[in-house]
Amino acid sequence: MKSLCIKTNDSNVISYLLNELKYSKLENIYFSENQFKHYKNVIIHYLGNDFASFYSKISSILSFLVIDELEEDFLKHILLQNYFYFNSQEREQIISFCFDIFADDYINCFDKKFQILYNGFYDFIKDNRVLYLDGFIYFRLKAYFSILDDTVNNAVNHFLIEKEYLEFVSLLKLYINSQDSKCELVHLIYSSSESILLDKDKNIIAPDSDIFNAKYLSDISFSSNDFTLNSLLNLVPKKIYIHLIDNKIDEFIQTLELVFENRVNLCTDCNICEFYKNSSIDNILKNSKISIPKKS
Repeated sequence: MKSLCIKTNDSNVISYLLNELKYSKLENIYFSENQFKHYKNVIIHYLGNDFASFYSKISSILSFLVIDELEEDFLKHILLQNYFYFNSQEREQIISFCFDIFADDYINCFDKKFQILYNGFYDFIKDNRVLYLDGFIYFRLKAYFSILDDTVNNAVNHFLIEKEYLEFVSLLKLYINSQDSKCELVHLIYSSSESILLDKDKNIIAPDSDIFNAKYLSDISFSSNDFTLNSLLNLVPKKIYIHLIDNKIDEFIQTLELVFENRVNLCTDCNICEFYKNSSIDNILKNSKISIPKKS
């Protein structure tokens, strides 16, 4: 017979363990809950002979317990301990980013965490009869907490970048709303992160490359589109028709929509779009004026 006593004072943990044990398919297993002086205890007796299966089943249950029930609290604790200066709303956003990071590579991330937990629990319970759950998790599973630490750090970086981005957008909105428009409309031809500006007569507008006198300052960069953005900020057009040649909306286009708001119109199927879909950027740029055929 193999007996194991799991000690904890967390009622949710107790309920989780009792429920999982109840529906486990492991035969010859008996369990009960008892309250002793300092801890609540889940006591498990295994009367079978397949000890490897018993250790494996209990290790799996405990590993899922940590990930499903306790992981969010661990992330919050790490965040509060290492980044105490964030307010409660900011911490909620960062925790959300943590789970986004896990979701981006869910299978590999889950497998890595689960394997660390499973191996740790398995190696311990096969040689011990008493498991102080909280102490074991905090002091025996450092590799698991290392993953959580890295995830929190990455989530904080993501949060700070997004915060800077939103502040950047807000500053640009304030700027354009304080300026008079220098033209009625501009056409922006956009494909695969490459852009061309045309005036209302379809003449190419040379991009403003004077970044040193740009209307914005930020670590955020849109590469070659920095020049396009600066040109639009100088012109402050009343209308911007964005012709999405490859039908894709990326970060740059999203930013233009946020900054210029109702001045922006997206287009994917007009005579300009149709013309450009059959032309290369190099050919377009060789001409100072584009003859756009009328769409039938």
